[in-house]
Amino acid sequence: MRYLAPNPCSAVISADDSAGAFGRLCRAINHEYSGRIALVSSFGAEAIVLLHMVARIDPALPVLLNETGMLFAETLDYQREVAATLGLSNVQLIGPTGDDLARGDPDGALHRTNADACCHLRKVVPLQRALKPYSAWITGRKRFQSDTRVAIPFVEPDGEARVKLNPLADWLPEDIVRYMARHELPRHPLVARGYRSIGCAPCTSPVREGEDARAGRWRGQAKSECGIHFANGKAVRGAA
Repeated sequence: MRYLAPNPCSAVISADDSAGAFGRLCRAINHEYSGRIALVSSFGAEAIVLLHMVARIDPALPVLLNETGMLFAETLDYQREVAATLGLSNVQLIGPTGDDLARGDPDGALHRTNADACCHLRKVVPLQRALKPYSAWITGRKRFQSDTRVAIPFVEPDGEARVKLNPLADWLPEDIVRYMARHELPRHPLVARGYRSIGCAPCTSPVREGEDARAGRWRGQAKSECGIHFANGKAVRGAA
């Protein structure tokens, strides 16, 4: 298997190996935001692509996983497998504090009555805290994933002192498949069961034929984003 095949930023990457995305990451991690950047990863259905690229550039880069307390057990198992396989040495699990949960969701049932409030408590607030030391953070969002993401740029402001980088913004589903196959990367175990976008267990379901990749998130609700990137249908640009 070729998970850890070296491919330094100075090397020439073939066009079909997505030099654009890799080059953007190289510049951001090694030059533009060196020492001040983190990857925020869900360790979900497509997350392995960015995780693999980061491992090739700097396996000690901070990788933040929002452990909401409601993730699938399969996601946590996959996180450990991927970190070990790729040699990622700085994966950090972040999440709500005990005090936050005691005040906001003492019985763990908030997602049933107010999914937006649950996401804010378990995702948005912990990430805001975790990102304070950084000037930039990397996401795996792609334009094809849903209607709310069709216009995301490669770089966007995140408050006054930080930026958000979306190096895979222009990738298509076939680019993801091709990259995973080329590097023989392990898939999230829930993908084989029809999950194309994987978040918290109570609010994630398999995707049906013809649906977009995020259709299984908060199914039956007028909600398709957790609030980290969008709030009330608008892209979040506020300071964290």
